Parts: sequence; structure tokens; C-alpha cells
Amino acid sequence: MVGLEIHREERAGRLTLRLMGTLDGRTAMQLRSSLEELGTREVVVDFTHLREFRDSAVGVLTHGLSERKVQFRGLAGHHERMFRYFGLTTGNVAPPRAYYTPEEVLA
Repeated sequence: MVGLEIHREERAGRLTLRLMGTLDGRTAMQLRSSLEELGTREVVVDFTHLREFRDSAVGVLTHGLSERKVQFRGLAGHHERMFRYFGLTTGNVAPPRAYYTPEEVLA
């Protein structure tokens, strides 16, 4: 069974939790506990290096995150939608456009 590694990285006063391994319902509880230990501090959670991200983790993580200052980085479109279904915005609220202006095409 593969677990979750949470690496803390602080640069210029900003704390990033870089996740590696598998994020499922059980390991999401581990991540949620780590976030609760940080109190009201602003945190960036980086999902870029996850090997596996199961949908069950989204429900566990969203509980209690709406009132915290947490930013997400490296989410796939599917998981961004899952967080929105649970009422949590991930920072990417503008959907991609289906068309481009002539200036954008020529640039």
C-alpha cells in the first residue's frame, strides 16, 4: 500500500505543502490534519506530484476548508470540478473560452 508524503516548503513567507504518493480517503485525513495544525496561516497545496488522486479524497478535504485560506496548484480539470461540486473554488473560476480573437491567433 502506497501512502502520502507531505513536504513543507516555505519561500518568501508562503508555505507550500507539496504532495507525493497516493491521495485517497485515508491519506486525505492525514492532509486535513496537517492543514488544521497550521491554524489560520495561508497555505498552497501542490497536487502536481501525486501518483494517484482518488475522488474519495475530495469529499474528505472539502470538509472545513471553505473558511480557510488555501490555494490549490496542479489540479486536473476533473478534480477542479469535483471541488466545485462540493462548493469549494480552486482559484480557476473562469472556464476556458471556445474561441480566440484574431489578435490571439496571430500572436
